[in-house]
Amino acid sequence: MSSITETLQDVQNQLLEQAEEVGALKFGEFTLKSGRISPYFFNAGLMSSGKILNTVANAYAATILVGLNSPDSPLPPFDVIFGPAYKGISLAACTSLVLSAVYGRSYGFAYDRKEAKDHGEGGKLVGVPVQGKKVLILDDVMTAGTAVRLAIASIQSEGGEVVGVVQLLDREEVGKDGGSTVDEVENVLGGRGRVQSVLKMKDLMRWLADNGKQGQLKAMETYRQQYGRKE
Repeated sequence: MSSITETLQDVQNQLLEQAEEVGALKFGEFTLKSGRISPYFFNAGLMSSGKILNTVANAYAATILVGLNSPDSPLPPFDVIFGPAYKGISLAACTSLVLSAVYGRSYGFAYDRKEAKDHGEGGKLVGVPVQGKKVLILDDVMTAGTAVRLAIASIQSEGGEVVGVVQLLDREEVGKDGGSTVDEVENVLGGRGRVQSVLKMKDLMRWLADNGKQGQLKAMETYRQQYGRKE
């Protein structure tokens, strides 16, 4: 367990460094859809090279294995890794490959279409059938959780059971009502531990501190005090 935890910490650092290099992670002042002024912005869509996709997939894989072995908030066992269209498709495919090639764990892979296909094999879901299977969804950032909720509904309509979600970044924020999307989705899926994250805002702050980025860290601390999710 300790070795995979160390692997996760190493790959988190690599991911943050590479994300900043390609412009997927930026610091400054950014107006979010909520109207909040965020000191950072994260765009997973810019992680589009083989190098960073490899890092992302290894980070997801390590997060999943740590979650499965967590004594406090375990991720339930699953059969299928599911990627919601469109960003989630590459995330799920690459992670499935790493789990098999590096860790010897082979899982089914599936994804959905934005619109159902009425020819060929038809339907909305593609890949291994989810009927009677336990499914893990991979997502990038859950803001309102719309994509995840749609994916849950699609999987359930095909007879699958969603047992968890792993997202790339948890901003660890609360909404205007004081609740968080993570809490809401965990309640839907059965409780604490059902939503895991490759990175959290606190990981981002640790990385800033380790790299001497004091200006950005101070802005993050101020933002977290105002909007941060309380554990």
